[in-house]
Amino acid sequence: MNNKKYHLSQFNIIKLKDHIDSPVVKEFKDFLAPVNQLAEDSPGFVWRLKDDNGASAANVETPYKDELIFVNMSVWLNYDYLKSYTYQTVHSYFLKSRKKWSQEIEGHRAVMWYTEEGVIPSLTEAKEKLDLLNQNGSSLTAFSMTDVYNFDGTKLK
Repeated sequence: MNNKKYHLSQFNIIKLKDHIDSPVVKEFKDFLAPVNQLAEDSPGFVWRLKDDNGASAANVETPYKDELIFVNMSVWLNYDYLKSYTYQTVHSYFLKSRKKWSQEIEGHRAVMWYTEEGVIPSLTEAKEKLDLLNQNGSSLTAFSMTDVYNFDGTKLK
């Protein structure tokens, strides 16, 4: 019998309209710290990607050649907690307003997958998951926010 426990990992990207210190993305940058703190204080939060100073992921080296691509990655106990934070807090304002700061990206901008409890995903793994989702569509290995799987491979209703 498998007694392993799993957490939900999520990774998302945006392509900013300008560099992070530009006035064009000032509102986005100004709210990174409070929105990240809100995530950390949210029920079901496990971990998030931070820079060496423990702040946002804005200064983290990414696996993308384009320096305007901003990455975010976090781990949650399950999808319900992530969904609640994403859509039922001030974070939803940033989803609705992202066109103010970001450019269109072809394909999916976010991916989710399960990791064993205690395992922290790498940025390389996260990019591979997003690439897999964009190439093959949703599966238990890499799925979208609109086509969610349970860790046992069944679809979430």
